[in-house]
Amino acid sequence: MLLASLGTSIANVALPTLAEVFGASFQAVQWVVLAYLLAITTVIVGVGRLGDVIGRRRLLQAGIALFTAASVLCGSAPTLWLLTAGRAAQGLGAAVMMALTMAFVGDTVPEERTGSAMGLLGTMSAVGTALGPSLGGALIAGAGWRAVFLIGVPLGVVTLFLTHRHLPADRPGNATGRARFDRVGTVLLGLTLAAYALAMTTGRGGFGVRGAVLLSAAACGAVLFVRAEARADSPLVPPAVFRDRTLSAGLAMSALVSTVMMATLVVGPFYLTRSLGLGQALVGLVLSAGPAVAALTGVPAGRIADRFGAPRTTVLGLLAMAAGAATLSLTSTASGTAGYLAPIVVITIGYAAFQTANNTAVMADADPGRRGVTSGMLGLSRNLGLVTGASVMGAVFAFASATTTADITTARPEAVATGMRVTFAVAAALLCAALALAASRTRKRPRTRKQTAAERSGG
Repeated sequence: MLLASLGTSIANVALPTLAEVFGASFQAVQWVVLAYLLAITTVIVGVGRLGDVIGRRRLLQAGIALFTAASVLCGSAPTLWLLTAGRAAQGLGAAVMMALTMAFVGDTVPEERTGSAMGLLGTMSAVGTALGPSLGGALIAGAGWRAVFLIGVPLGVVTLFLTHRHLPADRPGNATGRARFDRVGTVLLGLTLAAYALAMTTGRGGFGVRGAVLLSAAACGAVLFVRAEARADSPLVPPAVFRDRTLSAGLAMSALVSTVMMATLVVGPFYLTRSLGLGQALVGLVLSAGPAVAALTGVPAGRIADRFGAPRTTVLGLLAMAAGAATLSLTSTASGTAGYLAPIVVITIGYAAFQTANNTAVMADADPGRRGVTSGMLGLSRNLGLVTGASVMGAVFAFASATTTADITTARPEAVATGMRVTFAVAAALLCAALALAASRTRKRPRTRKQTAAERSGG
């Protein structure tokens, strides 16, 4: 989890250097980041199911090996297009790591400690995200941009050794499972997600012809995917899964919460620089507070979930996030940096509690034979929330600031402050919707895993 998260954030700091080295535009070098995220989003559910079918440890080791080899390709790439291709391959390896790491919790951790384990995974994800920019900057300054990608080689080798040494071997009897892998559904879902993610990331919050075509393709792909799954003998995502209130509500809440968290990354830099007049060093320090708080609160949040139950902790985390977002929607520039930072800290603490408890609830209720695909769906919902938040919340911010996305860097400080307040008012509304989903899930009487497994298999 640490390695995959580090790969997400470490490349961003290298983009200006890459633009200069390769003589490329900023839009072109952005694909070094986008290729990684798109690869993860497109295949994370499919690789999760593949791990269920052929063996999780075997596929996890293959994913780590792919990530490591792709790091060599990225670090030695002579052209920008080859670097981008290497990043896409890294993303495929990262998708395997993200999907199967969480699935292994059910195989290796006692049920009463599941929350603590999920909290530790959340901490590692936050540490990787927070460490990426600072580590990347230090590597560029000391050894050049290639070191940003080559650092993944020794880390990948160590990770591969640890998985071989400590993770339980795959259970025998999965060799015949290859025929049960839903190839058609996997391809359709991958193409659908790719079209949606491209519409969100290249449209920049607008509604151009390209975005409309991609969204239409995604909608058609979704219809075809649902029809294919209804007819498949062993579907990638059985239709009965979405009648499981715990899973469907958990996925929806995860997407909503991730959309809100992306709003903090979209709005924060503009508000801090344009409205509060902070320098780049202070902006970086303030923005690093969120990942730092998440890293410190992940494990305690897991212990709280173990002690008081995942449903209660989920609601508590959402309430904290909603309170923080509502406070930001009323904040004035007169309150200064502290007036912005304090609610952000509350939001981040709530997010750590929510993510840990929600993941625990979903994975605890998952059929042991489908933990990989369930974990992949959780990762997918988070990624879709992030790409949607970058586009939609960015568009809300630009509209509320009475400007366009391209000109927001020159907007008046008062306009940017207004945009921030409106954006977080929308975020608070989204969190209220998530709270309603959490309440509906809590009202449903708990079922045993055996009952859940029977329902998902159509029994």
